[in-house]
This record gives sequence, C-alpha cells and structure tokens, in this order.
Amino acid sequence: MSAAQAHDQPMSTALIRSEARLLVPALMFIALVVAAVASLGAPLITSVATTFHVSLDSAQWTLTIALLSGAVATPVLGRLGAGPHRRATILATLAIVVVGSALTVLPLPFAWLLVGRAAQGVGLGLTALMMGMARDHLPEERSAATIALISVVSIIGAGVGYPLAALLAEFGGLPAAYGLGLLVSAVAFVTAWRSVPVAPEGRSAHVNVAGAVVLTAALLLVLFLAGERSLWSRHLVVAVTLAVAAVILLCVWTVSELRTKTPLVDVRAVRHPAVARANLAMFVGGIGMYLLFTLITRYAQTPHSAGYGFGLTTFVAGLVLIPFSVLGFVAGKLTPRVRERIDGPLLLAGSAVIVGGGFVLFATARSNLAELLAAMGVLGFGVGGFAAAMPGVILAVTPKSETSSAMSFNYVVRSVGYSLGSAIGGLVLAAGTGPGRLFPNDDAYTTAALIGVAAMTMTTLTSLALARRRSSETNP
Repeated sequence: MSAAQAHDQPMSTALIRSEARLLVPALMFIALVVAAVASLGAPLITSVATTFHVSLDSAQWTLTIALLSGAVATPVLGRLGAGPHRRATILATLAIVVVGSALTVLPLPFAWLLVGRAAQGVGLGLTALMMGMARDHLPEERSAATIALISVVSIIGAGVGYPLAALLAEFGGLPAAYGLGLLVSAVAFVTAWRSVPVAPEGRSAHVNVAGAVVLTAALLLVLFLAGERSLWSRHLVVAVTLAVAAVILLCVWTVSELRTKTPLVDVRAVRHPAVARANLAMFVGGIGMYLLFTLITRYAQTPHSAGYGFGLTTFVAGLVLIPFSVLGFVAGKLTPRVRERIDGPLLLAGSAVIVGGGFVLFATARSNLAELLAAMGVLGFGVGGFAAAMPGVILAVTPKSETSSAMSFNYVVRSVGYSLGSAIGGLVLAAGTGPGRLFPNDDAYTTAALIGVAAMTMTTLTSLALARRRSSETNP
C-alpha cells in the first residue's frame, strides 16, 4: 500500500462514520414525522366536525383515510424501496406528504381535507424504507439498534403529535394544528434530500401491478369494515358479504404472488415459520395494544356526569400520552442491549406480558388520574419493547435486499391489527351503552380490558412457541 493510499483510507473511514452519524438521526426524524403527521387527525375530529359542519362520523374519516392510504401504500413503497430507485421513491413520497399537508391548511371544502389527509397517510409507508437504509448503510451492530428505534418511533409518533396538535388547535384553530404537519413534513423532505443515500447497486424492483390492485382492494375492505362499526350492527348481511369478499381477494392475491416472478411481497419468505409466527404475534398483539390505547384515551375524556371518567379536554387528554411516548422510547433504547442476552421471541413474549399487565391495571384500578397515567406508561413500555424486538425476529431470516418488503408486510399486519383493536373497543363499549345513554357503563371498560388480556395471552403463547422453535433449531 502506498503512502497516499494509507493516508486516504483513514479519511475514507472517517467520512463513512461521519455519514453514518448524520444518517441515523435523519432516519429517526423522518420516521417520527410521518407517524406524527398521520396521527394529527385523532385529536382534531371534533374541531373538524364543527368547522366544516359535518357529522362526527364524517370527521372520523380524517383519521381513518390516513390509516387506509398508509396501509395500501406500504407494500408498494416497500417493493419500490427494495430496488435501485429508493432515494427517488422516498423523496417523491415525502413530496406527496408536503402537498397533502398544504391541502389540509388551505381554506378548501371538506373533500379536499380528506384528499390531503390521504396524501399525508401515504408517508406511513416510508418506515420500512428507513429500516432498509439502516440495514444497507450502517454496520451490523448499529443497524440493529437503529432499526429497533425506527420501529419504536413509528408507534410513539402518535404520542408526540397528539398533544401538540391539540394545543395548537385550542389556541390557533385547525389551520395552526395542520400547519404543524406542513412545517415538519417540509423539514423532513429537506432532511431526506440532504441525507438519504442511493441504494446499493444490483437491486431490482418490478411492481406486480395486478397484485397491488387486488391487495389494495382487500385492505380497503378490511380496514373499512374495521372502521365502520355501525355497519355490523345495522347492516350485518352487507358487512358479512364484504368480509367474505375481502377474504377471497386476499386468497387471490396470495395465489398471484406465488405465481409471479416479481411479487409485491415475497410470500414464500413470509411463510417461513419464524416470520409467519412473528406476524401472527404482531397481528394479535396489535389488536390488544391499540385496544388499551383506545380505552384509556376515551375513558380520560368521559365527563364526570357519566358516573366515571375525568372529563379532560382534548389537550389535557393528549398529555396522558406522554408516559406512553417516554417509556416507549426508553424500552426501545433498552431492547437492543437486552437482546444480547435474551432471544428476540422471548422479548416479544415479555413485552406482551407487560402490555397484559397494563390491561390488568386498567381493569382493576382507574379511580384516579395517576392510575390511568400508570396504565398508559406500562402500555408504552410494553409496546416499545415489542416494537423494538419485532424487526430483529423477522430480519434474522430475511435477506438484506428484502428488508423493506418484509417490514412493509409486517406494518400492514400491524395496521390491520390496530384497526381491529379500535373496532373491537368501539363494539364492546357500544354494547355496554344502555338505551338513551350517551356513554357506556363503567363495566363495559372492564369487559373490554378482559378481552385485551386474552389477546395478549395469545400473543405471549405465540411468541413462546416461536422461541421454542428457534431454540430447537439452534440446539438440535
């Protein structure tokens, strides 16, 4: 090696380390922004209904449509992100989010607000691409910790955006609250423009358009059925028919993916026992996690006249999410270190037990706000640990080139689980609402919490089964 080469090598290594230091916060920031922007609809539903003179059910679509577009866009973006045009895909997606954010701020009719919210939701599909970049461009030991934190911030983003949006709406109205989304999404676009590297050479990403259309239709049906709870009580035959149609479409999509040479999702990899059981744990666990999240936030805002609850304003109720976000982030930071001693599936099982403990706490002790904050903190710690451990379990048996695609599928599973968790909570509370009453009986919350305990028990057992299989494969 010449003296010049010897001089250049340390400089090259230092440059790589410097780029890695810049890349990690950029990935974290983008993942946090898209999650927070998509969640902006949650605290603003009442304000939207009042401002645009629409019903609360119609205003609810400002949240639902963002989740729908995110779930639909995620597998397509995951496939595009696995190819050579990942940087262009990320920038184009963030540009869509910025345009959508502008539509939510401008004084336009309600329909345009929904279009803007749908555009903002598309950004949710970027989380898996952030994970793919971390795995491609960071050293292995650092990429695992970064991927874990990206997974965590994609969940706790709601806990960050909720109180900020509620505060801005309280003092500046809807334009101020949605203006926050426009500001941070624009900053995220500039951050991506300056920090996102090109994908490694030799990648290809052909999108199975027919498969994408069929999957889109199936997911729209599933999430629509989960969001429209009144459909099940008023038009049961229609709801069941649509559910059967969704199952048929998912079966058609699976067959199509197995036959095509350019699958949207590598179904064969998804069928790997470790990946399949991890996604099953994510699905059932997602139902339980979002169920408790829904129960606590709704209970906190129930007025005292119902005989329970705390009658918190939207902003103060948003502050209840702070323990969720803080402890979720703490768990996300701790999990990669703990995983050096404990296998990933066991961490999933332990996190599920913690979330189950949050359900038990909520079911047995919610007479004062401190107990509610404690339950939310326990939930955050459990969700943070679960989210941080999940990518490692899946990526342990996934090729590096398929990182974005594999994690995109896991995100879709998580989204469906969350939507069903919200729907189940609504159905149980609706069933516990007496004739002529506006709010459900207090016992309905206990019933819903017990359902959550059952869901987290199933998640724990699934994770333990995965751990036993991993152990038998490692020590035959």
